[in-house]
Amino acid sequence: MSALPPLSLYLHFPWCVSKCPYCDFNSHALRGDLPEQRYVAALVADLAAQVARLDDERPLTSIFMGGGTPSLFTPASIASLLDATRSLLPFMADIEITLEANPGTIERGRFEGYRQAGVNRVSLGAQSFDSEQLRRLGRIHSPDETRRAAEELHAAGLANFNIDLMFALPGQSPEAAERDVAAALALAPQHLSHYQLTLEPGTVFAAEPPPDLPTEDSAIEALQRCQQRLSAAGFERYEVSAYAQDGARCQHNLNYWAFGDYLGVGAGAHGKLSWIDAGESLQIERTTAWREPRRYLAEQPAVLARTRVAAAQRPFEFMLNGLRLTDGFTIDQFERRSGLGWERVAAAIDRLAAQGLVEIDRRAAAAATRIRPGERGLAFLNTALLEFLPESSSTTIT
Repeated sequence: MSALPPLSLYLHFPWCVSKCPYCDFNSHALRGDLPEQRYVAALVADLAAQVARLDDERPLTSIFMGGGTPSLFTPASIASLLDATRSLLPFMADIEITLEANPGTIERGRFEGYRQAGVNRVSLGAQSFDSEQLRRLGRIHSPDETRRAAEELHAAGLANFNIDLMFALPGQSPEAAERDVAAALALAPQHLSHYQLTLEPGTVFAAEPPPDLPTEDSAIEALQRCQQRLSAAGFERYEVSAYAQDGARCQHNLNYWAFGDYLGVGAGAHGKLSWIDAGESLQIERTTAWREPRRYLAEQPAVLARTRVAAAQRPFEFMLNGLRLTDGFTIDQFERRSGLGWERVAAAIDRLAAQGLVEIDRRAAAAATRIRPGERGLAFLNTALLEFLPESSSTTIT
């Protein structure tokens, strides 16, 4: 059996100043004081307990601090957390360490502090540069605060930053969506995430949809305009919603999409781990922590729900990620990461190729054959995934 996949770490910070009406992440409006030191201690205890269960010594290739709003936490707390992490797990020499930041929560000088703490990449949640759109989205920052945050990132030596943008917003024209992209590019990021607004179940927008959402044709035109603007600026689309300059692809997200492994630490955090059993077979397990922050803090080390990913479910889980990437994946990657033979999906891939939903780049060495989604496959990803829906569910470990 070949080597296990790379290992990453996700650290979840569940609090925000307020809950946005479109957000379905595990985030909670902050009530009262932030339990900063207590939560950092809980993260460290959670991580230590998970590390104690590992039976291999893979170094961390990336760390992603997401939320919620991690930038509510001080640089001193982030430094303490990263120092504790380094004492528990080895770091790759070129480890990528990302912090999500809300432009409305950044105090002057904090980015310099985060850089000194070990952060070397930032993801800035701009969403739009239109003040009215930000108000309707429930965002607490202004376009000028995003611009000031970008200036501080450059001044702090954190030029490797992402800007999150949304399109197909209520009442937004394709021209307005393109103006948002132009405003983001003016801040000289190295990466841009560009998502269409979707009405996720359980959100305020799902219960009460905005009345003036763009039509499908308008959303498609907006996407095409924005893609052209990004391409002209030297940003390559490498995933459904991700664009990067050369050398600036998000390594943490790439590990997710390539069916790599990651520890999930924090309230509501999800993890995925692979190991080789005594019979030399690859086993895969997913973990989930308590979502509610008070319960998470009350039960340390965190109690994790552990679910074994059955062989029947792995093709869908792999393709859910692999078919998001413009580069796709190779047969060898599928077999090593899923633990399955290519024959499990070969017929389905051939059917998708016949429909123009994937492209098969055949090589002399069969294992190096590469499968890519192509433009049509990216546009109709959900249709392609129907080919891999499992007949049986995962097994929950008791």
